[in-house]
Amino acid sequence: MKQAILITAYKNFHHLEEIINFYQGKFSIYVHIDRKSKIALSELDHLKNLRGVKMIAMKYKVNWGSLNHLKAILFLAERALRDKDNFYFHLISGHDFPIRRRKEFEDFFIENNKNEYLEYFDVPRPGWANNGGMDRLSYYNFFDFLDWKKPRQRKLIKFIVEKQKKYGLKRTLPEKMPRLYGGSTWWSLSRGCLDYVVSYTNEHPTIFNRFRYTFCAEEFYFPTVILNSPFRSAVINDNLRHIDWIARNGNNPAILDATDYPLLMEKGNFFARKFEYPQSIILLNKIKEILNE
Repeated sequence: MKQAILITAYKNFHHLEEIINFYQGKFSIYVHIDRKSKIALSELDHLKNLRGVKMIAMKYKVNWGSLNHLKAILFLAERALRDKDNFYFHLISGHDFPIRRRKEFEDFFIENNKNEYLEYFDVPRPGWANNGGMDRLSYYNFFDFLDWKKPRQRKLIKFIVEKQKKYGLKRTLPEKMPRLYGGSTWWSLSRGCLDYVVSYTNEHPTIFNRFRYTFCAEEFYFPTVILNSPFRSAVINDNLRHIDWIARNGNNPAILDATDYPLLMEKGNFFARKFEYPQSIILLNKIKEILNE
């Protein structure tokens, strides 16, 4: 029986290789790389041939905030569920890194394999950006077609939403839309729970399709489906990831650096993010010293 690591990535492929190398052996690894990514065929082939890698695909063009990120996650989930040996599944990004020794990681999820680790909250949530999160759903957000990271296209995304508000154009929710929840993109789920989400998606296309043109749909979709499912009672409101949502080092969530090391070692998380180069090099080296002991 194996645990599966599902990774969405788009750059820093040397870092991705280090993640894969950490999980070599008893883990199955599935990776989706943004189709826009500039990666040499030789580098792609090298990653595919690393021990433990079951699949590396470049199926979707993933703009930040777009529905294609959710599609890529579901694609990874479907593929990982085909391997009957996989009993537990972890979704991380190519900017994450493990912060607990592999044996400790393995043992924890073997012992707690009936729990679902997912951060969630009710929507709308006071203080959550975009009108408690509802602007993300109530207006057409064209992240699939426009790249937020390009200033002109970012202005156009904002302009389109502002015009919808000005003229009172507001999207409705389907009558059968389950109670809405939001939460973190990243999770650790049992086979039964992840299979339920994939089956639900296939059986309720109207619900899934309503998340089109929703900003960061994955932050709604998994919490909403799971918290309205028979798995609700098994959900622990904790994704076991260290993420600092106070902007630092030019990014939000914060890019972690050496000052974060004491906190990472104190808390009982198994992953941390966001790591970037060169800011995180010293921190990563300190973490690797612990992992390799």
